[in-house]
Amino acid sequence: MTIALIASSTAHAAYPEKSIRFVVPFATGGTSEIIARSIAISLSSQLGQSVYVENKPGAAGNIAMEEVKRAAPDGYTIILGHVGTLAANPALFGAKLPYDPNKDFAPITLIAKVPNVIAVGKSSGIKNLADLVSQAKKNPNKINYGSAGNGSAGHLAMEYFASEAGIDLMHVPYKGSGPMLTDLIGGLTQATFNGLPSLIGQIKGGALIPLAVGSATRSPSLPNVPTIAESGYKGFETSQWYGVIAPAGTPKEIINKLQKEIAIALKSKEGTKRMVEDGATLVGNTPEDFAKFIKAEQARWGAVITKAKITMD
Repeated sequence: MTIALIASSTAHAAYPEKSIRFVVPFATGGTSEIIARSIAISLSSQLGQSVYVENKPGAAGNIAMEEVKRAAPDGYTIILGHVGTLAANPALFGAKLPYDPNKDFAPITLIAKVPNVIAVGKSSGIKNLADLVSQAKKNPNKINYGSAGNGSAGHLAMEYFASEAGIDLMHVPYKGSGPMLTDLIGGLTQATFNGLPSLIGQIKGGALIPLAVGSATRSPSLPNVPTIAESGYKGFETSQWYGVIAPAGTPKEIINKLQKEIAIALKSKEGTKRMVEDGATLVGNTPEDFAKFIKAEQARWGAVITKAKITMD
């Protein structure tokens, strides 16, 4: 027994001895990939082993989550946890959800919180949030908004806002933020409510007009853009957030090591430069605090989804 424990401890101390697969449950080109790649680059350097990002989109992140829950709990497969996959999907899919976010995964750390932004294409003719609401009330379901897919954070955020504003918009789901942005800029859709990192380049370039941010306070990256709450919707708040989780049963020593290394990576000004410039608030908390945060977000989004009657249809 003692020999086995010593051998196990030695094995964990040597971790990692090979490459680590970092799964992103969404398509390329979105905020999730930006966050994951920033962390993967720093971890590769710190750990002395390659941490490579693998995008595995589909079914609002459920395909990747189901696959990773079945992966060996040895620290060599981790996945980007997200407000959608960990907090909203349980309410959206109910008994049909192919994983249990609390039982099938071990939280490692919350990486960052990212403000959502309602933005419109330059050709939309919409100038501000009040204008969007006014036009939507005059023309129900005539304003099309794009998202990264059914059940995505952008889909949930816009349906939440539409419910609060008393408007009806037409949802156009895409397979990722990349193609969604292409059509928005091209004028095929008029609006989106997406994570700031995926939009800020086009906002700064003038192709997109930001109307409001969903966070509780204004974003330092867009100081002149009001929050939705200060635009007349008191108490409204929605942000995207991203963390790292592993299959349940992953040894605590490995969980703690990964948390420690990610926290170090988040303190690197060079490694996190793009995330900060894109408006992310960096965290790096303990596995225990991340677990509490996830459960609180599940309760919050469950209430939002019920109130707004958001469905996957």
